[in-house]
Amino acid sequence: MFSTGQWIFAVFFVLAFTATMFYAYTKDKVLHKKYYKRSYIVLIGFLTFIAILLIIKFGL
Repeated sequence: MFSTGQWIFAVFFVLAFTATMFYAYTKDKVLHKKYYKRSYIVLIGFLTFIAILLIIKFGL
């Protein structure tokens, strides 16, 4: 299915990608706290909207 070289590439790619994302997130952590203080409200609103759609779908 996959050759040994492809598996090695996949492992190194996942490790490098994860390390890069972790580094970028820690670098921007201060900005996230400053600009996205109450972003959980958007998540609650989205989940409420989905719940209302499901109630309408199965309730009618």
